[in-house]
Amino acid sequence: MKRQLSVFIFRRSILALVLLCLGCSAQSNSPDVARRVERQIRSYYSVPPTVKVTVGSPKPSEFPGYDTLPVTFTQGDQVQNHDFLISKDGKTLVRFNKMDISADPFAATMKKIDVAGRPIRGNKDAKVTIVNYDDFECPYCSKLHQTLFPELLKEYGDRVRIIYKDYPLVEIHPWAVHAAVDANCLVAQNNDAYWDFADYVHAHQHEISAQQKDAKGGGFAELDKITLNQGQAHNLDLTKLQSCVKAQDNSAVKASMKEAGDLGVQATPTFFVNGEKFDGALPPEDMRALLDRALTDAGVQAKNPAAAPPAKPAAGPGQ
Repeated sequence: MKRQLSVFIFRRSILALVLLCLGCSAQSNSPDVARRVERQIRSYYSVPPTVKVTVGSPKPSEFPGYDTLPVTFTQGDQVQNHDFLISKDGKTLVRFNKMDISADPFAATMKKIDVAGRPIRGNKDAKVTIVNYDDFECPYCSKLHQTLFPELLKEYGDRVRIIYKDYPLVEIHPWAVHAAVDANCLVAQNNDAYWDFADYVHAHQHEISAQQKDAKGGGFAELDKITLNQGQAHNLDLTKLQSCVKAQDNSAVKASMKEAGDLGVQATPTFFVNGEKFDGALPPEDMRALLDRALTDAGVQAKNPAAAPPAKPAAGPGQ
């Protein structure tokens, strides 16, 4: 798996120190210690046999009684380097995560998300922002969309803003990119036209898929018809809209996909609430809980006296 190499080394060490006893005493830079370090790491982390483990030479660390021991993990063209600590007597290996708590990781994530020109629903000046990486053809995206709109928007729309970005799963969803481009043609002229398009497409995925399947040559006439209908309904410049739809410039979609990939997005829907990442079409009660927490953190009243009771749960995370 693509992420196998990147996750196994952290699977059992998130916050606490991991102590691995190495047995008999030896010099920390001896071949025997390197061999025992590799065997302990392979055993403890269940390192796949296809991953090569290379133990480097120890060097001074900031921790008394320990040296820094670099270990390299290689699988094909993937290479990752991780530093362990090894005791001066060669008996104990330590692995832990050193975190800089002087910086807010969620705020740092939000700075990496470009929302310029993206469609907004809710309060454009809200202190809580939901950025959802959406795929118009993804059934779980449809379920999240139905949870957000109109249900949660009615409850939280005065205190949050919701922004959609593109992350079409091109390998499995043949018309998702085209739909994203058409939607971006609409938002270039009118915010509401985008959201009406998104509402319609998410509610009629099966029909659109069937029409695309029946279309000769894999045409996208139905998607373009929906787009032009929205353009007429919102009194857009139809000549400009038709030109945009015909051009099918997907550069903005690709840029959004790259941004999402850099943020660790691998499936849809994936969304960020003030920079905190969540995966899947969460049930309404879970969405309420995380929004309430985000509002409290932002110094905004969380509970809405007029809020509706929780609805039945939506489906789990999408792929």
